[in-house]
Amino acid sequence: MSPANGALPAPEFSRIVPADAVRRADVTETIEATETERKALAERLELESIGSLTATVKLRAVRGGQMIRVSGQLEADVVQTCVVTLEPVPAHVSESFDALFAPPSMIEDQGLEVDFDPSLSDEDIPEPMENNRIDIGELTAQHLSLGLDPYPHAEGVEFEDYREHEGEETAEEEVAAEPEKPNPFAVLQQLKSRN
Repeated sequence: MSPANGALPAPEFSRIVPADAVRRADVTETIEATETERKALAERLELESIGSLTATVKLRAVRGGQMIRVSGQLEADVVQTCVVTLEPVPAHVSESFDALFAPPSMIEDQGLEVDFDPSLSDEDIPEPMENNRIDIGELTAQHLSLGLDPYPHAEGVEFEDYREHEGEETAEEEVAAEPEKPNPFAVLQQLKSRN
């Protein structure tokens, strides 16, 4: 069944914090994914499994309470798939992250007129809040994705071994494919002996 009105499906790991609560006082939350959430998130991130996923997230109002600064630290135990042997590869992911959130109206107003400033980091470019709320669970999931090894490999398996082996075969095939050329000095020697 497709979502109504073209809305995106709910995130697998969702923990909502109202921006108004953060404007009243700084908020610190420790969140942990349930088994069901970890299973759904593992499917989304193409992992064999997620054994645990926790994060400590701090939120504080900045710029006169207009924006919310979020900083967090996540810890996760995951099992990826070796890109060479397809064996399970257990890994621990530890990532810290920062983000800035603002009401969509502030971002939309600036969007057309703001020139790209290369000195700004990702943490300084605000993300829009939805309905004055911040989903710190989804933010954690996104940063877990960024913290994963893009080319996981089983212990003892090195990519270089395969490249070197392939390179040797290619070099041998090239040598075998080339016909032997006559030695140019042998030709000169034949000409000299005729005279």
